[in-house]
Amino acid sequence: MIDAGKAYNTANKQFVNGIRELAQQSTKDEVIESSLTKFAESLTEMINYHTVGHHHHDRDLRKFKESKKHFDKVSEEKEAALARNAQAPRNKQHEVEEATNILTATRKCFRHIVLDYVLQINVLQSKRRSEILKSMLTFMYAHLTFFHQGYDLFSELQPLMKQLGGQLDQLVVDAAKDKRDMEQKHSTIQQKDFSNDDTKLEYNVDAEKGIAMEGYLFKRASNAFKTWNRRWFSIQNNQLVYQKKFKDNPTVVVEDLRLCTVKHCEDVERRFCFEVVSPTKSCMMQADSEKLRQAWIKAVQNSIATAFRERGDEEEKLDRRASTSTGSLDSGGEPKEKPLKGESALQKVLTIPGNSCCCDCGQPDPRWASINLGITLCIQCSGIHRSLGVHFSKVRSLTLDTWEPELLKLMCGLGNQVVNGIFEARREELVARKPQPGDPRQDIEAYIKAKYVERRFVRRPSDEELRTKVVSLSKQEKRLSSSNEHLPPRPPPPTPKLRPASNASGKSVRSADSGIQNSADGSREMLADTPSTNSPADTGWEPVFYEPKDCSAGLQLYWAAGARSLPDMAEALAHGAPVNWVNAEDQKRTPLIMAVQGGSLVTCEFLLQNAANVNQQDAQGRAPLHHATILGHTGQVCLFLKRGANQNAADMEEKTPLSMAVEAANADIVTLLRLAKMNEEMREAEGYSPAGDETYQDIFQDFTQMASNDPELLNRYEQYNTPRPGP
Repeated sequence: MIDAGKAYNTANKQFVNGIRELAQQSTKDEVIESSLTKFAESLTEMINYHTVGHHHHDRDLRKFKESKKHFDKVSEEKEAALARNAQAPRNKQHEVEEATNILTATRKCFRHIVLDYVLQINVLQSKRRSEILKSMLTFMYAHLTFFHQGYDLFSELQPLMKQLGGQLDQLVVDAAKDKRDMEQKHSTIQQKDFSNDDTKLEYNVDAEKGIAMEGYLFKRASNAFKTWNRRWFSIQNNQLVYQKKFKDNPTVVVEDLRLCTVKHCEDVERRFCFEVVSPTKSCMMQADSEKLRQAWIKAVQNSIATAFRERGDEEEKLDRRASTSTGSLDSGGEPKEKPLKGESALQKVLTIPGNSCCCDCGQPDPRWASINLGITLCIQCSGIHRSLGVHFSKVRSLTLDTWEPELLKLMCGLGNQVVNGIFEARREELVARKPQPGDPRQDIEAYIKAKYVERRFVRRPSDEELRTKVVSLSKQEKRLSSSNEHLPPRPPPPTPKLRPASNASGKSVRSADSGIQNSADGSREMLADTPSTNSPADTGWEPVFYEPKDCSAGLQLYWAAGARSLPDMAEALAHGAPVNWVNAEDQKRTPLIMAVQGGSLVTCEFLLQNAANVNQQDAQGRAPLHHATILGHTGQVCLFLKRGANQNAADMEEKTPLSMAVEAANADIVTLLRLAKMNEEMREAEGYSPAGDETYQDIFQDFTQMASNDPELLNRYEQYNTPRPGP
């Protein structure tokens, strides 16, 4: 009875939970939701009343059962001892004694267990009459309470039940009317002829939830099997999304339709196919009919146009706001120049030889670029480049993205003609066909991977050619370093304490025309003499190059960075030069440090775009930021800080870039370093306001503009102090 009651209560609880779930699913119908909720609460109380009556004490019964278990067990043990005693042979006295002892011990244990068992039987028998009557009486009183409380509870529900009974009659009448109306509509629709009719589509950009169009399409998977699956697609909020099931979260196919193009696809076996191409992927879809395909293509095209109009309106508003603000540093009250964007960047980049067509397929009028390669791309090739990964190609829009001046100069310093001269040098020799506009995507993708990932068409130079190239670049770097045209006025840095170079006989060698120590191993050495104060541009050392024993692409990259030759740097990287190559013969300097010494902002930008480590230190513990501070290259300091340079790093003399800038009294660099540090502290502080970050960005933008467009404005050291030698 007790077990059955528990099962009954469990079933009742499941029933009530079902009623609660039904009420939650009927939130739009207030009558059903409130009624079911009220009934579920009442039934829950009834279940609680019923549970109270099923508690009984069976402590004595449990003791009796435990005693019986012990009795049964010891009985089996006694039977086993008797059998063993009977089987003991008379001629084996030790077995007889052992069996007798076991039987004696087992009999003693059996007598004790029997006494306990009999005691429990007698106790149970003595309480039998009283316990039975007591339990039964308690059970009956529990039923009395249950039915009494249930009567009171349902008496309170009776008015609600009568009210719902009246409403139920009206609901039955309404349901019958709705059924009759739906049957009539069904009959009318069945009589129509749909043989030549297609689904009517409406395009409305102001539709609810921003949905411009929606419907079922077949989508080709991007896996190796190219399977087709039917999905529910929609164009909403300038995005193309689809759902596998109705309740699934939408999967975004295209995040921004402004970056896309749509076209018919007739080169597949299926009919009514079209393709949406974005910079990151290509999505092939199939409509159910030609009319539906045209409707989808038109919807995508209209959404692209709408997105551009909305973006243009936003930019126009922002431009009007920006026109009222003025520059914050040396602007003289004039509005500050913004980074180039849109058509301005496009026009500048497309004037470079070869840039008017896509670098890889020749598609005219490209609108995309790979900033680390310095080339222009069409939208399809840009999507393939994105799939290669940023360690091979970093794609940016020429019309939609903002272009920093140093990045724009990088693009103008290379171009499709230069880069193809490197990456396609052996293409004709290998009889490799270059893709044309309209070729299948997989063919273009295979060519691009062979060109940039496998570098199959790059011509590897001979040792003699590489040696000649390195010697030429070193001489070019030496000519630049001996001239102070590209360096701002600055005080000389502290002279490093280095050993003098020696020739093969072990004696120090000094150049007759330059007064610089040379080393026979092709490395550069610094003089221990104090630099002359008459030459503020002197860095404390000049590069001297002797023909090295072993040349490498890394050494070419190193000297090309100092010679400010972007094509030679790109060629070295194409030949496999590590961008963070270390010159062990020259104070463990890297190409990025050499670019700092060369004084070119663009070469630094090129190396950083190709994953150069902005914090890699030389043998003196100086990172590129230290060298840019010592040389007074304000634009490079600004660039390194924007790229995450650690301004708290100290060199072997425990000097940080800030302490060096303060010692040299370079106000611009001190300002930049302190601003960057203050901005970093503000970011870490609680309650940080984005306004502080905007001010910081504005000031850095001013410095970037001056460093790229008017570098003479940053040659202001003499305004602050007279040049003085370092300690």
